[in-house]
Amino acid sequence: MGDTRTRLLEGALETLRTQGIAKASARAIASAAGVNQALVFYHFGSVDELLAAAMRHGSEQRVAVYRDRFASVTSLKELLDLGRSLHTEERAEGNLTVLAQMLAGSQTDERLAPATAGGLALWVAEVEEVLNRVLTGTPLAEFVDVAGLARATAAAFVGLELYEGVDRDGAERAFDSLEQLAGLVALLEDMGPLVRRTVRSRLRKANSG
Repeated sequence: MGDTRTRLLEGALETLRTQGIAKASARAIASAAGVNQALVFYHFGSVDELLAAAMRHGSEQRVAVYRDRFASVTSLKELLDLGRSLHTEERAEGNLTVLAQMLAGSQTDERLAPATAGGLALWVAEVEEVLNRVLTGTPLAEFVDVAGLARATAAAFVGLELYEGVDRDGAERAFDSLEQLAGLVALLEDMGPLVRRTVRSRLRKANSG
């Protein structure tokens, strides 16, 4: 019984990858899973519940794959390098497509939204942990909303998946720009305490204004 449930979860993910949210019916998912479509309702009650469970299942699996790599990151540059690698790997696997399809479905079906947000939250938590670690002691540390930046970073990578489909060169330039920003932060760190104090002073004035 547990095996059938897992097959349905994997079948739902495969259907989202290959056919999209619009065609993620009980019949299509059951066909991908190689089971009778009545089992969709037996195990999950509805297609929406199955899709929500599949989103959680898939996100937990994929985040676990990268957890050690997130833990080894020591700088913003390394985080962005990992993000670029992650984007390439997850795009090739079709997993960014799953996330994009669930986000699209959540716009018109509010029942999918909590699971989609939960799946994204798993990625955000990893990014937030890294940002807390690598920004500590930098001129930006006291001015950056790390939780907000983690969400913006996760949103950027999802958005780049969609943007890449219509403008691959533009998406590549977006990645390059993010890396340039990380390089500027690293450069500030190399300029010594006097420059860092000046930057902090300017940032305080900008924030207070």
